[in-house]
Amino acid sequence: MRDQEPLPGPAGQRLSTKEAAELLGVKPETVYAYVSRGQLSSRRVPGGRGSTFDAKEVEALGRRNRRESGGNSGSGGELSVRTRITLIDTDRYYFRGVDATELAARHSYEEVAEWLWTGALRPGATFTAPESVVTVARRAVDALPEHTAPADRLRVAAIAASAADPLRFDLSEEAVLGTARLLIPTLVAALPPARYDHRDGGPLAHRLWTRLSGRDADDASLRALDMALALLADHDLAASTLAVRVAASARAHAYAAVSAGLGVIEGPLHGAASGLAHKMLLDVLDQDSAAPVIADELRAGRRIPGLGHRLYPGEDPRARALFDLLEEIPKAAPALAAARDIVDTTARHAPLHANVDLALAVLTASCGMPATAGETVFAVARTAGWIAHALEEYGERPLRMRPSGHYVGPRPPQPLPE
Repeated sequence: MRDQEPLPGPAGQRLSTKEAAELLGVKPETVYAYVSRGQLSSRRVPGGRGSTFDAKEVEALGRRNRRESGGNSGSGGELSVRTRITLIDTDRYYFRGVDATELAARHSYEEVAEWLWTGALRPGATFTAPESVVTVARRAVDALPEHTAPADRLRVAAIAASAADPLRFDLSEEAVLGTARLLIPTLVAALPPARYDHRDGGPLAHRLWTRLSGRDADDASLRALDMALALLADHDLAASTLAVRVAASARAHAYAAVSAGLGVIEGPLHGAASGLAHKMLLDVLDQDSAAPVIADELRAGRRIPGLGHRLYPGEDPRARALFDLLEEIPKAAPALAAARDIVDTTARHAPLHANVDLALAVLTASCGMPATAGETVFAVARTAGWIAHALEEYGERPLRMRPSGHYVGPRPPQPLPE
């Protein structure tokens, strides 16, 4: 059978990253993603740089990937969608052709969102929502149990705002943009405030701060939060974004498409990953060393959060940009040092770099925010990208996001069970 055929290669030998990638039919950065997920082990080159991989282990992984993809070669049957929104290329990413980190450094989250949606900048753009819609969303969110997760609160707020909008089924570009500019501030306003003397004025990052931290906000911290929102606004076809495009392909309205994304973002491998990194950072700060914390994580069979990214062979550019800005905030110094300790400690085992989840954890931990704050920032930020992808999908053929299943069950006809 085809899936029993071994991949060609020097069995029993050590392969370089490039050789392993060629045999697996993937990009070199994906090889390290297999390592971070525990699907492949690596060994550092003695006295040199890079890693090597056991050829037999690579062959076994290749056979497994081909079985799971129905015998297809190449990228494992991954879905490819034409898009003009985000390009990820060699440790950099771009929003509509513009370097996303430079865009986030020079413009507010709202301005970056407008760029994603329209390809035009609106200097000074501010998103506001009618008080009537905010009231409906707040009432729905306030009815939830106190321990409700951020993504659940935001999803309920989106559904409540949808119910209050009789024009939600208008999928014209103008109507969807109106929905986007209303929905994002509604999501933030519906969240319970961290202190009761808060004010709901100013840019979106200012309003979000009062939901995440009980501390007074200084300008540098607010800028870091705003930049985090802008950096996270989109990231190509992440799992939640694909869910949004599937919903939009079926012509679900924008609120429903965003709700689909919020349903996916709760996963520990997606939006909730920064919360795990936040807790790990606090443990490192408490023990004054990353070594025992990393040892406990590995002993428990858990991957180290905040490290590695399947799309970046080097450091996540979002992490690099956010770390650079956090360097200017004195109160972030201890958390930054803990993050560096984590990266340096794990580098002895695997050449994994910090990703944006670790950088976001440094921001939330140093600003007195709870571990769930990163998930909230991620979800609010990514809503802009979700809207951009929904708009793009509304212009495509309906129901095109309907792949066919590769059936591997018993061949019919089978006898009726008794």
